[in-house]
Amino acid sequence: MSLVGNLEDLGLGEILQIVSLSRKSGVLRVNSRGRLGEIAFRQGKVIRASSSSFQESLGELLIRKGLIDLATLRGALALQEREGFQERLGSILIRQYGVAAAAIDEVVREQFEKVVYSLFAWVEGTFDFELQENVEAVDNIRMDPMQFMLDQGLNPQFLAMEGARLIDEQRHRGNLPPAVAPQAAVPHLSGMEEPPASGQTRLQPDAAAKAEEPVSLVLVDDDDLTRETLAAALEQGGYRVYQQERSEDALIRIDSLYRKGKRPVVLADLIMPRMDGTGILGGLELVELVRNNFPDLRLLVMSDYHNSDAERRVGALGYPHLIKPRRAQMGDSREADRFCRDLLDVLWRLRAGELAVATGDMVNLGHELRLELGDDLNGEVESVEPSTGIALLRGMLEELSNPALGGGVTLMVLRFAAEFMNRAIIFMVRRDEIVGLGQFGIEETGGVADARVRRLRIPRNGESLFSAIIEAKHPAVVRPEPAAWNRYLFEHLGPEIPDEVFVGPIVSEGRVVAILYGDNLPDKKPIGGTEALEIFLSQAGVAMEKALLERKLLESVQGGT
Repeated sequence: MSLVGNLEDLGLGEILQIVSLSRKSGVLRVNSRGRLGEIAFRQGKVIRASSSSFQESLGELLIRKGLIDLATLRGALALQEREGFQERLGSILIRQYGVAAAAIDEVVREQFEKVVYSLFAWVEGTFDFELQENVEAVDNIRMDPMQFMLDQGLNPQFLAMEGARLIDEQRHRGNLPPAVAPQAAVPHLSGMEEPPASGQTRLQPDAAAKAEEPVSLVLVDDDDLTRETLAAALEQGGYRVYQQERSEDALIRIDSLYRKGKRPVVLADLIMPRMDGTGILGGLELVELVRNNFPDLRLLVMSDYHNSDAERRVGALGYPHLIKPRRAQMGDSREADRFCRDLLDVLWRLRAGELAVATGDMVNLGHELRLELGDDLNGEVESVEPSTGIALLRGMLEELSNPALGGGVTLMVLRFAAEFMNRAIIFMVRRDEIVGLGQFGIEETGGVADARVRRLRIPRNGESLFSAIIEAKHPAVVRPEPAAWNRYLFEHLGPEIPDEVFVGPIVSEGRVVAILYGDNLPDKKPIGGTEALEIFLSQAGVAMEKALLERKLLESVQGGT
């Protein structure tokens, strides 16, 4: 996600809301009439703020407040420099000089709020939000040793509301010019609603009330073919469709429409990357954010494969779930047209309130659609059992050969593994260690599951589930042995130890580059029928090999020109 634009188009309050909702880390820089302002965010919270209009450092502020004297400040700065800036100035003052932590925190918080509120008066100029995927980069204290940082951070949404209130008070007192009328601002930030085309006139409120406006719909899917196919059908069905490939862009779009008084329907793919690029349940992450921030919106979740754990969580949030055709099937015009007709019907029923899901319940739209289409001629409802994967293999292999797949091979492996097991993890095999990369089905106990998986480090030469697999280069279903590194693995995944696990290597250029781990906790069902998954793993290695070869050829061509 990147935010670049003019303050006339998007005010500071809206920017704070967007960064807060998307829980991003980074630095927002504001430039207005030669003045510079900077706000640092860690996972959506404000942890630092500075402005060229406030030349007084926080160290000087502490002196003025009587919390420290000049000698103490100089001593703390000297100590910080001698230690190579390994510790924040505030921590040194607390540890070495006995300054109360609560007193420092109060002063810092007060100063940051003052800085942020002052930026609300900058009604013209530019802004630039620089995304920092690495949180440690935001925490870097070398930028200015005289400044402090708030560990807990300030809530941007509170700052936005309070800043707007203070600015309104100043305008009422005549200290600031009147606010620009909302109609004058034409946002040109990516993800914002477009202005009317040339020659068109904006409807007046009374005319707009009489006209039947198309329903706004935010469509979120990381597959281009699926997204464009559905968007075309939905627009023919009378919707104003906003296509979004990434969850963070969708969140910005939803927030923008919501602020304009519109209540869009949200149609979100369940299985796609998370906002931080890890895991496969980015759609679930988006659904939870929409539920927390826009609880009154109608939302429909779709996926091309079953993931029972994720579907249960979607149902617990009160949203229905629909199985869509896989990418290969979406290329079949007859299959795509049939699904699009069904989708339009489901969306109509969703808007009519007929598909509201009671918290904790599930709704099987597949059953309902088959009944209405007359496919169930005997009156018996077909039970939906997890697929053995053979029927899915052809479509998955076609997707695997997609040249635009890029680095999505491991994501596809996890998606396919969801057909066979309740939980799965992809491990990357390095020279000396085996490292966790992504997962599905791991419970969020003891911290975020993706983060716990990425912290897993198992020595390659240590005795573990993976030792024999790396040697044999062949998948197997095995019973876990009481080895030290196996205990380490299960301690990080949860309290239970599975009766059996699936371990499958991905082999590229003759060596194991990744390993798929899977089990059926918590219900401990036997793992069986993995032949299709084993075939897919072998082809995943071929796809990785092909991608590597193409990259080497491209580099060779570029180097020779």
